[in-house]
Parts: sequence; C-alpha cells; structure tokens
Amino acid sequence: MTRAPRSLLYVPADNARALQKARDLHPDGLIIDLEDAVAPERKTLAHNQARAALHTGFAVPTLLRINGLNTPWAQAEAELVQHVAERISGVVLPKAETVAQVQRLALPSGLGLWLMIETPLGVLSAPALAAQAGVAGLLAGTNDLSRELLARPGPERQELQYALQATVLAARAHGRAVLDAVYNNVRDQAGFEAECEQGRRLGFDGKTVIHPGQIEVAQRAFGVSETQAQAAQALLSAWQTARAQGHSVLNYGGQLVEALHIRQAKALLAQYQEQIGKGQ
Repeated sequence: MTRAPRSLLYVPADNARALQKARDLHPDGLIIDLEDAVAPERKTLAHNQARAALHTGFAVPTLLRINGLNTPWAQAEAELVQHVAERISGVVLPKAETVAQVQRLALPSGLGLWLMIETPLGVLSAPALAAQAGVAGLLAGTNDLSRELLARPGPERQELQYALQATVLAARAHGRAVLDAVYNNVRDQAGFEAECEQGRRLGFDGKTVIHPGQIEVAQRAFGVSETQAQAAQALLSAWQTARAQGHSVLNYGGQLVEALHIRQAKALLAQYQEQIGKGQ
C-alpha cells in the first residue's frame, strides 16, 4: 500500500459468497479474516478458501488476519502465510500486546505487519509495539476493548477516547498508518458517518469496515474532496506570491499561514491526485 488506506473491508474467509463479491468492490484494501468472523469448527474451511481466493487474487491490496499465536491454528496459518506471501500485502495480528509477540511472528520479506490494539495491555503497549521494525500500521479494535474494560457505550465513544487517542499517538510517533475501529450497526448510516467524521478529527487515516455499504462513506470521510483540493491549490498560489514578494508568512482569509500549513496543503493535494489516479 503506497498510502494509508481510507477503508479496509473485513471479509470472512469461510464465506465463499463474500469472498467472491469482494472482487467487485473497491475499498482501499481488504482484510481476509480467519479470526473472529470464523467459528472454530470452520477454521479449516476458512484456511482452504482463503488459500484458493488469494491464489486467484483481488483487485486491491489484501491483508490476511490470522488467529493469535497461541491458538490451535497458529502453525497452519504460518504455513498459509508462507504459501500466499506473494498474493498479500501484509498480515493482521489480533490482540497485539507485547513486543515478544511481534518479534516471534517472522513474516516473509516484503509483508507489512498490522497490529490490532484491542486490549487494555495493547493500548498501554502501543508505543513500543508501533516502534517495532516491520510494523506497517495499527488498527483500533473497540469491540474486544470495550468488553475487557467493562465499558458501557456512550455518546461519541467517550468511554474509549483515551484508548483511541493513545493508538493514534503511538502510530504518529513512529510514522505508522492507523485505522479506526469497525462500526457494528450496518443499517445506521448516519451513525456511521458521524463516527467516520469523529475518527478523522482524532487523526485516523481511515476506518475498518464490515459491510460494502460502508465503503463509500469511509472513502469520502477520510479522503480529499475536489473543493478541498481547490482550496489547497489556491492557498499554494497565494503562498507562492507572498514568498516572491519576500514574505515569510501570509495572512490568508484572516488566518496566519506558515510553512507547515503549506506542507499540509501539498500533502492533501498529493492524496487527491492519488485518488484521481484510482478513479476515486
């Protein structure tokens, strides 16, 4: 993945129909899920279907979410990762909590490791986890975290604010991508949109999603609109004029603009151009 994804769609590996349907969808990436979405008695089926589906390949970058390293399926999944290494972009490790876990998971060269921060210890260890070589990004996992915290859902996820912000801080401190957690009510479009906007404000790059109907909303919320791109371009033009006149700062629409704002505008335009290149 050249840029942090705006959306990653979970696809249960034991669901042949979902795997097939995913070929016609256009999130920024897929997570083929062997873990929570798959019942224990269906793990072998999921392994076999994931292997077959990945052999054919998908149109977007694809990650494989394995089960924990101490589960009965660890050895089979280690072999699966080796087998499909050329077909995936990385591996998602659930319930990441210790540096020893990360160091124990030896991935084939070129694969990024995505760590799910979804337990109290995971939140507290997030800075050390994000610092490990080979880590591509962090994924917030609030379902398991809420359960372990004995938290009760409240307005705007107030009970999870510390954990969400700590996850973003850890990722940013070490230059990793970071994606917000899933939204469980796939029929509540307004609630999902609001949570995407909240995640954007908190600093997340994108959101993990569980239903095709959530993809477009996440892409839009974490992407760059044409209006935003035009505003950034206008700011750059004004800045260039100011610099040509010998000014180090610019008063633009009543706002003080410095070099850091220009770097942000250039980054935004680069993201927009990438979106245009993808037709999104």
